[in-house]
Amino acid sequence: QASHSHLIDPAQWCSGLRAACQSARMNVAKSGYRVFSANSTAACTELAKKITERLGVELGKSVVYQESNRETRVDVKESVRGQTIFIIQTIPRDVNTAIMELLVMAYALKTSCAKNIIGVIPYFPYSKQCKMRKRGSIVCKLLASMLAKAGLTHIITMDLHQKEIQGFFSFPVDNLRASPFLLQYIQEEVPDYRNAIIVAKSPSAAKRAQSYAERLRLGLAVMHGEAQCSESDMADGRHSPPCVRNTSGHPGLELPLMMAKEKPPITVVGDVGGRIAIIVDDIIDDVEDFVAAAEILKERGAYKIYIMATHGLLSADAPRLIEESAIDEVRYRCRILISDSLLQQENNPGATGNVDCN
Repeated sequence: QASHSHLIDPAQWCSGLRAACQSARMNVAKSGYRVFSANSTAACTELAKKITERLGVELGKSVVYQESNRETRVDVKESVRGQTIFIIQTIPRDVNTAIMELLVMAYALKTSCAKNIIGVIPYFPYSKQCKMRKRGSIVCKLLASMLAKAGLTHIITMDLHQKEIQGFFSFPVDNLRASPFLLQYIQEEVPDYRNAIIVAKSPSAAKRAQSYAERLRLGLAVMHGEAQCSESDMADGRHSPPCVRNTSGHPGLELPLMMAKEKPPITVVGDVGGRIAIIVDDIIDDVEDFVAAAEILKERGAYKIYIMATHGLLSADAPRLIEESAIDEVRYRCRILISDSLLQQENNPGATGNVDCN
């Protein structure tokens, strides 16, 4: 049975927004800045209203809509000349439409002579595509360039997938953290959390998990390897170049044989027996890896498992996979806690902020 809980509400988001503005020396009079919503979805409208109520200003008047041919149109209904503008944009199910809304609104404000244009984007899209994969591209860098070209001068976001993404931008980026709220939740809501252990789902997540473990004075466990026959085998380029010797070219020149990379089955480095296992990550999207990790932790003796993340995308059938997985059949508790960086019911009607599998 699922229930919804707001771990990070828009008022807390607003506090972080205000601190970021102060750090950027944007302490302007109320008449010197405006807040606009980049779309009319429930998530974006609710967040924008909460922020403006907290700041004591009115929401900027604008209209964002789709033409009959699906083109995005933005009409700004008031003067923004010489003002600092904040654009609130959440990322709904249609990611590409949301990006176009943000780009078109930023460009409309730029051509209306706005002084500064700051994008407030809780979840930054395409952040997973921040590394080169085989013959692919670094789409996150492309998006950063597009935002700068459209007129944005500053971005406020939360828990970027990689800190290095900030280097893609030619303007300042405030990368706020959800960890204080998640740490508070662990201390106040997890029974006997002193008997818990922080778990990194992969070696790449070990640094994040170590930060949680040090702040909570808890132990750390790291999971290594991957489920066999994983789709990532073909996606990460481990079989490229092919494992053959190159005999062409100069006589007598022989290249060494290239061996394909292999990852062992999932193993756990650390003792989780009789403990509460808390897996921390920044994004929960496809949940197969989390389900597999939870099953391994259960086999190793963990009696309760929490999965915590900042951004709960829960794409496709993720909620159903959680509730219909073996976790539910063996009847131990797997609790997934996500911050309120997205409105889950809109992104996925089956998704929630707090999923209990019993």
